[in-house]
Amino acid sequence: MLRYLRRILLAVLVRPMARLLIGMHCQGLEHLPKFGPAIIAANHNSHIDTLVLLCLFPTKTLDILRPVAAADHFLANPLSSWFSRNIVGIIPLKRKPVFGEDILAEAKDALDEGQILIVFPEGTRGDPEEMAPFKAGIARLADHCPKAPIIPVYIHGAGRALPKGEMFVPMNVSAYVGEPVFWHENRSLFMEELKGAILTLKAQAPPMHWD
Repeated sequence: MLRYLRRILLAVLVRPMARLLIGMHCQGLEHLPKFGPAIIAANHNSHIDTLVLLCLFPTKTLDILRPVAAADHFLANPLSSWFSRNIVGIIPLKRKPVFGEDILAEAKDALDEGQILIVFPEGTRGDPEEMAPFKAGIARLADHCPKAPIIPVYIHGAGRALPKGEMFVPMNVSAYVGEPVFWHENRSLFMEELKGAILTLKAQAPPMHWD
């Protein structure tokens, strides 16, 4: 029942509203996976980044899309927790885990079940249109499921539409999707390759109109 409610709310209400408010220009949609396991790796400047990525996929894929998101923010109260888990479909990630706990265990299980993860390798929202260093979590997920493609995505404009700690300003947001990157044993080189792929997509984006 919840699965169908999620699909209806995202496809009929949330996505059309998002497209109305932020425009949503997309490039490279042919690179998006049609099934999992797979990982979508995107830059992170705004809370609407997850919504932008959910808007890229066809309705039939929504059931297997699982954004990995900070538990302390999205599970802050019962209403937010219910909506985040059941409608957005997040996999909550503890930012202050208990010693010895694998905070990526649920995300790894989702990959094993053939789902598509949405991951922000920076780990937190950065300054508008800037990229922070990548955390090791993306490498750990790729190592766990080495055959899963990692799809780089650059989101352009979300950090200006809803900056960290600021009010929402309706403006066009674009998403640039690149060819998949695959895990290889050298973690540092893998991280550099993935970040380079996202930066290459960033270079395709036009400057913000007030820059």
